[in-house]
Amino acid sequence: MDTADGLRIDLPHRELLDQVLDKWSLSVLNELCERPCRFNELRRAVPRVTQKSLTATLRRLERNGVVEREVLATRPVGVRYRITPLGKTLREPVDVLLAWASEHLPAVTRARETFDAREDGEAR
Repeated sequence: MDTADGLRIDLPHRELLDQVLDKWSLSVLNELCERPCRFNELRRAVPRVTQKSLTATLRRLERNGVVEREVLATRPVGVRYRITPLGKTLREPVDVLLAWASEHLPAVTRARETFDAREDGEAR
């Protein structure tokens, strides 16, 4: 990943980051950092996620080793998800990214407005 000239992001890195930092994964991981949750608890905690998207998100996170699935011996059979020790290591870098976003959001907003105004002017 590192080169003499700096950081290089290869396909495996991009794929992993896409899978653990996608639209729903951050919200799911945020919930699971607080406590293990059953599927429907996660649906309620992330209300805009569809059942299909939540299922796909949980499968990706489980495949990448950051979430584990536990089958509960209940009637009907239940499933609970929890963050793994590997998943917990994501907390610090994600918090750093969120802090960066919070700090720089006003500058990014100004840049977007400037860009959009320029684009609108060129379109006329």
